[in-house]
Amino acid sequence: MHLSRDVVLLITHSGDFFTIDRVAQALSKKGVKPIRLDTDKFPQQVQFIAHFNESKNYHTIEYGNYSISTEQVQAVWMRRIWEPELSAQLASKFREACVRESKATLDSFWDSLKEAHWVDDLEPINYANNKLRQLRIASEIGFVIPQTLVTNKAESAREFFQEVKGKMVSKLLTPLSHSMEANSSFFLYTSIVKEEDLEDAESLRYCPMVFQEQIPKQQELRVVYVDGNVFVGALSADVYAAAKVDWRKPGVEVGAWQHHQLPDAIVRRLKAFMGRFGLLFGALDFILTPSGEYVFLEINPVGEWGMLEKDLDLPIASVIADALISEKTGYSF
Repeated sequence: MHLSRDVVLLITHSGDFFTIDRVAQALSKKGVKPIRLDTDKFPQQVQFIAHFNESKNYHTIEYGNYSISTEQVQAVWMRRIWEPELSAQLASKFREACVRESKATLDSFWDSLKEAHWVDDLEPINYANNKLRQLRIASEIGFVIPQTLVTNKAESAREFFQEVKGKMVSKLLTPLSHSMEANSSFFLYTSIVKEEDLEDAESLRYCPMVFQEQIPKQQELRVVYVDGNVFVGALSADVYAAAKVDWRKPGVEVGAWQHHQLPDAIVRRLKAFMGRFGLLFGALDFILTPSGEYVFLEINPVGEWGMLEKDLDLPIASVIADALISEKTGYSF
């Protein structure tokens, strides 16, 4: 039996809202079938079946009221992969193995979707998640970047503090949480470093950290790139004085997002930067300094953008939907 390849799979988690709904609505309007897969519900509420033999293999997944074969999937939006939500009744000695096996099984499911069009594929996402690689490539294509030190040596951190004249912030190379929600206590935000913080910095030997010069801000920019399209939201530094280091911190009132247009030269570098990573989507953070310089901070290849669509009425969801159905589908809009 020939199955119609008319499904766009939206990979996310059960707590996701707004952006996932906007993209699903946009896809429906364009005549394709969006199906949401909440990865935290596997394996307890999502069933996966994979059959292999000498001539072929096929995979199906069942969740809620739907059952689909990977042969039906024309495109995949990689929004989020979440930790499995396991029952409290599961003995703790089995929990780690169950999580590991569940992740490995999902990996095989992603592999079965290799013929689908991804925004974006896991390989370029994982490649782009390396923050030091981001800084290297940003510098190579011509972006201004902050002076940066990564070290587990306390003395080096103290020397760098003097080098940047005491204007220093710290961050991690990897998030300790998947979420920017206020109920998350495991996400370390960019923080100002004071001289007394470095008096007892020997604990760095347990965990290296990133130290950067603190860049003066006129505005902080969230730049969303989707398949050659660029959307920008700006926050004035004086409006969110409490968040001068990191506007993403829970409970911070950031004020209203404003429209902003990037100079053509920055857009050209942005497109070159995304091309180096092979990404169709990315959420990037920049600082616009009081002197008018654009400073690249980082890219999140699955970053947030809902606040820009909501506050600035930017059609990001619709453009993501276009990017999903633009290849290997035969659709024309």
